[in-house]
Amino acid sequence: MKKYIIIALFTVFATATISAQEINWITLEEAVELQKENPKKIMMDMYTSWCGPCKMLDRNTFANKDVAKYVSDNFYAVKFDAEGNDVVKFKDKTFANPGYDPAKAKRRNSGHELARFFSIRSYPTILFLDEKAEFIAPIIGYKKPQQLELYLKMFKKNEHTGMDTQAKFNEYFKNFKPEFK
Repeated sequence: MKKYIIIALFTVFATATISAQEINWITLEEAVELQKENPKKIMMDMYTSWCGPCKMLDRNTFANKDVAKYVSDNFYAVKFDAEGNDVVKFKDKTFANPGYDPAKAKRRNSGHELARFFSIRSYPTILFLDEKAEFIAPIIGYKKPQQLELYLKMFKKNEHTGMDTQAKFNEYFKNFKPEFK
């Protein structure tokens, strides 16, 4: 009898895991190429391997089913190690990490040229780019699902374009009603 209960529980958990929504992470080059056929904004997670809040963002926010579904439906999602060794072609330039030290792969390493291009100084930073891969804004630090929801919806609906003062953003923030669980 115990055997059947264990099998039933395993089946339930396996089904729940399989049906869970996940973000489809792609490279920046893939996102820019996809924009040519189907224009969408890009959400780019700039992280490092040693960053605790980056891991929390993955575990608590990006794994949230509401966040994952909204991002997958409305954005091209890019995950980029800001101290990694990838070579990236973006805006007719090639970005690398010439100071990368493989011995430091799991701890602080040299900053990637692409991170410097976007003036990234802390991690995590979530960058938003428009449908033509032009910079919109960086969102710095760990965000809970409901906190990220505000930015996802604001940028998706282009509501940021009219916010030219802190007071206008504060009003938007005050009136925003999160729906993500």
